[in-house]
Amino acid sequence: MACPKFKPLFFLTFITGLVECLCFAGVIFGWAALVFVLKSEGYFESLCVNVTSANGTQTVDCSIQDEQFSLVFTIASFMNNFSTLPSGFLFDRFGTLVARICAICIYTGGMLMVGLSSPAIAILLFPAMCCIAVGGSLILISNIQVGNLFGPRRFTVITLYNGAFDSSAALFFVLKLIHETGISFHAFFLFIAACSIIHLLRTFFLLPKGLIPHPLPENYSFGSPCSKSKTSELPPNKLTIEPAVPEIPEKTFRECVLSRLFLLHLVWLSVMQLRHYLFIGTLNPMLLRLSNGDPSLVSEYINAFSITQMCGVLCAPWNGLIMDRHKGKPRAEGMSEQEADLNSSWLSLLLTALQCFLFSLCASTASLPLQYLTFILQVLNRSFLYGGNAAFLSVAFPSYHFGKLYGLVMSVSAVVSLLQYPCFTLVKDVLGGDPLYVNIGLMIFSLLAFLHPLSVYLHCRKLISQRAANKA
Repeated sequence: MACPKFKPLFFLTFITGLVECLCFAGVIFGWAALVFVLKSEGYFESLCVNVTSANGTQTVDCSIQDEQFSLVFTIASFMNNFSTLPSGFLFDRFGTLVARICAICIYTGGMLMVGLSSPAIAILLFPAMCCIAVGGSLILISNIQVGNLFGPRRFTVITLYNGAFDSSAALFFVLKLIHETGISFHAFFLFIAACSIIHLLRTFFLLPKGLIPHPLPENYSFGSPCSKSKTSELPPNKLTIEPAVPEIPEKTFRECVLSRLFLLHLVWLSVMQLRHYLFIGTLNPMLLRLSNGDPSLVSEYINAFSITQMCGVLCAPWNGLIMDRHKGKPRAEGMSEQEADLNSSWLSLLLTALQCFLFSLCASTASLPLQYLTFILQVLNRSFLYGGNAAFLSVAFPSYHFGKLYGLVMSVSAVVSLLQYPCFTLVKDVLGGDPLYVNIGLMIFSLLAFLHPLSVYLHCRKLISQRAANKA
């Protein structure tokens, strides 16, 4: 007897995965709100020094404290991306079950370290935030495959999950609000660590041990006796995300890495990611400077920034809909589904680059009220950036290289993101705290991202011309 498709199970897997990404996976990017709490608790406070101004006024200089917090975020954000290379190999080789157990252990360990830390051992923040970042990244990777359950809306699901990952930054905003009511932030982190039981239950009951294939086999199921059939799931060493038709001709991993599409995609991701990481890592000192050191104003803007982060899950599906817009429409004669997907991607890539330029322009303007618009553009751009990254790699290159290429592009972009720390040091030590010139430089640097959508557009036009020539 054929096993029926468990549509309710698919939907439950999707919803719980969305909640998991939304509430836990990307909390590291709520760093600005957490720094506000950590400062009030006295972390790295010993680095603040008393200084006497020219008129004899005593002030407290906490620039070195800010630099230390920036270093914590720099290393954690680096690990968030760089770890995707070994994580991708782990996921591809051993499957969902093993990868998620590793992710849960690392994530829980990080939460426990923060929950048990104190200002006297503030150095514990370095390994703790790295563990939270690495574990959260692997949780996201394990959920991306859920898009394979929904065929024509696969890109929409992938981008939605990436948007939820961005929105989870709001968890530290919730921590900030709770902390202001007098509840210990240590108790909050211990509670989040205890929530890992939810991740374990979902791992064992709502996800396969191996990987979810695409295209989905008929009568595919998991979490039931039917899941033991040979067609139910891919073995761990097979890739999760793949186009509906085989790529012809097949390319080696080396050919993919050295291709113009991949190299420009790497530039596209790296320049925009650097801009976002520097903005998040330096948000607190920037707001202090623009508000003339008014802590109440800084708190108000940190709250506004955190609230906008919640909207990432609402913005991300727009990108997926842009890439899925050709689904259901008749394709040109001889055009494969992979080519149609690639042809749909250039508009998404272009809009993402344009958003980043506008975001950089607003962030470079020394106007406090304008930062509300900066926050909106930042969350919109981040949602498009990471969802578009995973979706593009899944259609532009052979499926069996996806894990390696995804890990490689995230790892190399992580190395580029380390430039945020010397940029911060340059602003603090050379430019007297004024980031104007660094912001202008990054805004010009972000223009390189426009090369990628132009390249994809020309590539697709070339394929169309070749097909027309072959027909003639």
